[in-house]
Amino acid sequence: MTERWKTRPEGANWGEFGPDDQVGRMNLITPEKRRKAAAEIREGLAFCLSMPLDFPGSNKLTPYRFPPQFHHAKRGDGHNYNYELSDVCGCFSDVISDDAVTLYTQYSTQWDALGHVGQMFDADGDGTREKVYYNGYRGGVEIVGPDDSSEGPHGASALGIENLALTCVQGRGVLVDLESQCGAERVLVGYDLMMRTLEAQGAEVEEGDMLCLHTGFAELVLSMNKDPDGDVLATSCAALDGRDEKLLQWISDSGIAAICADNFAVEHYPAREGTGDEFPGLPLHNLCLFKLGIHLGELWYFAELARWLKANGRSRFFLTAPPLRLPGSVGSPATPVATV
Repeated sequence: MTERWKTRPEGANWGEFGPDDQVGRMNLITPEKRRKAAAEIREGLAFCLSMPLDFPGSNKLTPYRFPPQFHHAKRGDGHNYNYELSDVCGCFSDVISDDAVTLYTQYSTQWDALGHVGQMFDADGDGTREKVYYNGYRGGVEIVGPDDSSEGPHGASALGIENLALTCVQGRGVLVDLESQCGAERVLVGYDLMMRTLEAQGAEVEEGDMLCLHTGFAELVLSMNKDPDGDVLATSCAALDGRDEKLLQWISDSGIAAICADNFAVEHYPAREGTGDEFPGLPLHNLCLFKLGIHLGELWYFAELARWLKANGRSRFFLTAPPLRLPGSVGSPATPVATV
């Protein structure tokens, strides 16, 4: 029992990393795990795993998320961009450019913080469900928005993305090339198909690994040149089946520290119809972010890494992927790097 909850969701690990834990399964990436991960660096080649942050383009696919918008501060009669620096004697020859940007933190290649998705759940056992996030942190208490408090401060005072940044996010990535197994059509990947793919590719997943899923989705997005076709994307490329209970159990049992995919949401959305009177609309997010503290990476770019790994008979690599150390944010852009 902690001060935030008396009962935890079925299958959750709340409290197992301590009553105040805010990084979940990232705790499993120990110094020893990092040393083993570093041993995957044999050639010294590095791969950028981020799309340009102005992709996918427009807000057609995500109506409440927009591309980056640049701003330039006024300086004198002009702006602080291509600004000719001057002094009293007129001796300076410098030209200065600064900029600022309005950036939606989950528009392109990103990390989801554990404060991104919670559930309505009766954590204190009083018979009333509350807005609850990983390890019992509360909506309206630690995760506060403008509808909770008009005066603020707003943001995540717990479970913000800065907690993930403090772990440094360095460890072993394991790539599962679902595109080579499933092709370009939308295929729902459950436990059986995942196991067949791992076996076919000779890939092994161990506790503390970061599971990386290449489906071809990011390449398709890039090919659309910032004019994404939602209908095409919705019927293309593999995605995890969040309703497959065997897959969810494998994720729980495997001890993976994070799941990173090159698509939206990692899981197929909208998910297949659930059972019972009530169920989560994002079942894999429910398991990972809410119950287990497994961070999710979305819209990563794996194409070049996947080709190199396949050509060299490998699936493992050293992964460095810290988010922005932005206190209070529930997500962050990322520029992950794979080194082989």
